[in-house]
Amino acid sequence: MTSTSDAAAAGSAGILALLTDPELRDEFDRVAAAVGVRVVHAGGSRVSRKTWSAAAAVVLDEAAADRCGRAALPRRAHVSVLAAAEPATATWSAAVTVGAHHVLRLPEQEHELIRELAEAGESVRDGAPRGEVVAVIGGCGGAGASLLAVAVAQTAAEALLVDLDPWADLALQGGRLNWPAVREALPRHRGISLLSGTRRGYELDGAPVDAVVDAGRRGGVAVVCDLPRRLTDATQVVLDAADLVVMVSRCDVRACAATAAMAPVLAAINPGLGLVVRGPSPGGLRAAEVADITGLPLIASMKAQPLLAERLEHGGLRLGRRSALAVAARRVLAVLPRAGSAQNGRAA
Repeated sequence: MTSTSDAAAAGSAGILALLTDPELRDEFDRVAAAVGVRVVHAGGSRVSRKTWSAAAAVVLDEAAADRCGRAALPRRAHVSVLAAAEPATATWSAAVTVGAHHVLRLPEQEHELIRELAEAGESVRDGAPRGEVVAVIGGCGGAGASLLAVAVAQTAAEALLVDLDPWADLALQGGRLNWPAVREALPRHRGISLLSGTRRGYELDGAPVDAVVDAGRRGGVAVVCDLPRRLTDATQVVLDAADLVVMVSRCDVRACAATAAMAPVLAAINPGLGLVVRGPSPGGLRAAEVADITGLPLIASMKAQPLLAERLEHGGLRLGRRSALAVAARRVLAVLPRAGSAQNGRAA
């Protein structure tokens, strides 16, 4: 591992570190040395958008996360916020703003950091773009999360759509899977590989879910996961892997309250949360007010589209370019690091 104050050197796929606390910096350097990755310390200097995007991974402290968040740097994969003590509310807030995928305390969570740095280094060595993982979950019942998940998958250039109810026809123990083999084994509809489940009174283990999601990510496709509202092992695996977690809420008081109660639970697993609000609002509540109450950044608001669920069940979902659901799906994909290559013309 080498270290330099020249932040531009991160463009050669080093790990970009912005850490001001000497002890935290020493802890991080020790972990990075164990992984065998090159670290570029930028200190308190201003980071260009090019340097930010070119690094294999970015690690920040709270102050740097706040600074980079206010600079509106583009969303990207492999961003972590490190803390030497229990993360405070301000730490979580800064992590959400900058689009971090992990908030880790060192040295207690060094194993999680090792895994993150190793994955970042592997993606650079492979030379192939990695797919993003989007988790969609209802903040309340009947919010329309499943419809949004289908729309996001349709809007992506190529996607794996995963329903986390138990899988009837796929038995896995975990391990590393080959994406072309997974793609060949799954049914496809309009460019989407489908892995859906049936409710049989048992829960999926985390290991097979991790294997399937990882295969899709390494295959360079968008992995869109439709999550149940219960926090199973499989749900937590996806939440931990997700580049973006989208909570969907109806625009009414009860739904808003349920979403606000659930948001901190999800943020403790993955701070990269965003909100989509679906109308109509029977009491005049606005989407921006729902975002303020839940404490989540608003990605999109959309009007209700009657009969969409029935259309999905009877022949598939076909979205017009200007439909509210298609617009919301495009806005979700626009938040992802490689938004420019994430969309196609089928539902855009």
